[in-house]
Amino acid sequence: MNKVDRLFEPITINKLTLKNRIAMAPMGLVAYSDVNGGFNENAQEYYIERAKGGTGLIITGICAVDYNEMPEQGLPCPTYNPLCFHMSTAPMNERVHAYGAKIFLQITGGLGRSAMPGLYKKPIAPSEAQNRFDPRIIHNPMTTEEIKVLIGDFVKSAVIAKQSGFDGVEVHAVHEGYLLDQFAIAFFNKRTDEYGGDLRGRLKIATDIVKGIKAQCGEDFPVSLRFSVKSMMKGLRQGALPGEEFDEVGKDMEEGLEAAKILVEAGYDMLNVDAGTYDSWYWNHPPMYFNEKGMYREFGRQVKKVVDVPVILAGRMDDPDVINDAFDTKACDIVSFGRPLLADPYLPMKIKANDWEDIRPCLSCHDGCMGRIAHGLPLSCAVNPQCGREKSYELTPSMEKKNVLIIGGGLAGMEAARVCSLRGHDVTLLEKSDKLGGVVIPGGIPDFKSNDHKLCKWYERQINKLGVNIKLNTSADESTIEKTDADVIIVATGAKPIIPQINTDREILTATDVLLDPSLSGEDIVIIGAGLVGCETGLWLSQMGKNVTMVEALPFICGGPHNMPFMNWDMMKDLLLYNHIKVMTSTKIEKIDSDGIKVSNNNGENIIKADTIIAAIGYKSYNPLQDALDNSEKETYNIGDSREVKNIMQAIWDAFEVAKNI
Repeated sequence: MNKVDRLFEPITINKLTLKNRIAMAPMGLVAYSDVNGGFNENAQEYYIERAKGGTGLIITGICAVDYNEMPEQGLPCPTYNPLCFHMSTAPMNERVHAYGAKIFLQITGGLGRSAMPGLYKKPIAPSEAQNRFDPRIIHNPMTTEEIKVLIGDFVKSAVIAKQSGFDGVEVHAVHEGYLLDQFAIAFFNKRTDEYGGDLRGRLKIATDIVKGIKAQCGEDFPVSLRFSVKSMMKGLRQGALPGEEFDEVGKDMEEGLEAAKILVEAGYDMLNVDAGTYDSWYWNHPPMYFNEKGMYREFGRQVKKVVDVPVILAGRMDDPDVINDAFDTKACDIVSFGRPLLADPYLPMKIKANDWEDIRPCLSCHDGCMGRIAHGLPLSCAVNPQCGREKSYELTPSMEKKNVLIIGGGLAGMEAARVCSLRGHDVTLLEKSDKLGGVVIPGGIPDFKSNDHKLCKWYERQINKLGVNIKLNTSADESTIEKTDADVIIVATGAKPIIPQINTDREILTATDVLLDPSLSGEDIVIIGAGLVGCETGLWLSQMGKNVTMVEALPFICGGPHNMPFMNWDMMKDLLLYNHIKVMTSTKIEKIDSDGIKVSNNNGENIIKADTIIAAIGYKSYNPLQDALDNSEKETYNIGDSREVKNIMQAIWDAFEVAKNI
């Protein structure tokens, strides 16, 4: 019996029947538009691949209903050139339908105050408001006429979607603090016309949209709504953490449930439920720091008590126990996978086969998806370089079978071994330690990083199935390169922690030391460096009951909010505060002795007592074979951290790029 057999029962939305209860969550289509506002080839193949993989309902990423607020071609737009939009999407939908899947077009009214600077043409909002990311930018209130034009563009977009073969549309959104959600929340909506005032007035733009769509497309045409039932806001730009007691300034649960009833009454056929706004952004895009998966289940349970339409639920649902609990407790009718379907488009098929170990795990890292979108790049996936470029990055058999020697069994080495083997090469992988995984082994120790270890296990399983010759406890040196009969040598020897040059008799541990052996740490801990490794290690130690102080020379933790996906940074910042971790930024270490650590900053000098000192100031490439590689006449490559220290995504992408072309 399948662990989650209920996932594969049919379900009906309005009069549309889905073959199973698995949906693909909507994820941004930034940079997936063609010059005419249609879907480019990458977008088409991206959705077709998920249909092949067994998904029952695909909900596309957001498409603009006009280009009045957002730049042209930043997102697809049905109304920009309706014929071209139809010509780019109708054939895609035919192919999606061939696999028994259904597909909804998600259409958005825009970003309002939640727009990232540079990603909009016109700063608008329901009422005058500061921009979420830059308070110097003021968004101006929309006129009543502008609102009515926007509603009309929603209706036009739905009509074009229906004509193009989409099975329904999803309105985006009374959700996440986007424009329509700003209308719904009294904290942002101070209007006195028909689109403000009481809850029904604040929801009028959303209810007028669905009524207009139904009038033009027919009552049987399904319309879903992306819906955040609770805002999780303590204030402007202030989110509330899971379990934190706070006063809600946005939509509270009571108002959210009343809104759900009003919206369904107006004609919405399904509610796609989550929580949060851009002010509490980590709720809408949960990082790995949410220890609990399926964090929206309680919201779904409450919504289902007050509406009689299907409820769809995402939020790290890639666990059989979480899925079964959601069905058992009536938290949802359909389970939606977002990032897990980026990592593995064949996730539904593998779940149906009960082969959970074969599913490539999502790390909830945001690096390949939201991180790329934030830089104006197409959405992809850190652990799946083919995501969003399925056709151009399709693996093909090599014209010439080669012997490939890979030195290093971290993620880069394992990805290179996997791809080379898939293409038909004979692969030998050398790893000097007794296990595969490299720096991910200590990095995946904290509970919130457990999927890192799952990824290592997935790789080990894949390369074993492919017949890679794995040699553990096997070092390589210059003579290895000189003597090997391999045609290709790939070096993936990784990185080592940087040890600070401090004149002291005190023992200074690395984060790796403590992660691998927590008994090395005392009760009062000072961590030198508040980059990502330092923060994650400090958070983990604090959650174990340790007293943690972090000393950072830069003004921000983790290099600042633009050095990593913003929702991860924002949650880490809040978690450090919530867990009573003292963070001293813009602070210099002057001296370390038996009395403690002497530091200085703008507030003067201070001595911090510590029984344990941990250095977490970064990593440096480790490549003792560089000279041998440079002098070798063989085809050689240096990939991952041993080439340049970055992150998991870059290690995997490096390896894939090299291996697919050998």
